[in-house]
Amino acid sequence: MSGFGHYERTAAELENEIATRGVLLGLDWTDQVQMRALVSEALDCTSEQRLAMLRADDVRMKAKGELFALSTLMLDIMRQSAQTGVRLSDVGIWKTLARALADVSRETATEKEKRAD
Repeated sequence: MSGFGHYERTAAELENEIATRGVLLGLDWTDQVQMRALVSEALDCTSEQRLAMLRADDVRMKAKGELFALSTLMLDIMRQSAQTGVRLSDVGIWKTLARALADVSRETATEKEKRAD
């Protein structure tokens, strides 16, 4: 499967870029509360808001917009590799974000169930 090596390389490059934005934002990838808040913000962010962030003069705001965009690209690479049967080695930061996404999704589902009762 040497023809699919670009998935591994692209995932590693994206993770490096995501980590760089994390440093600019002062993120602690081990802080689950901070990661859930970041994921919640990313999920609530509209396309227009993300575009405004990318165009912002504020370095931190721009870095956050870039982080959100890079995370979307990472999700696409992970999906494509899974669809082609290519297993990517552990992508540490992505695993952290995925865990936070799962937590936020569960919390959202629980809140919806409570409101429905």
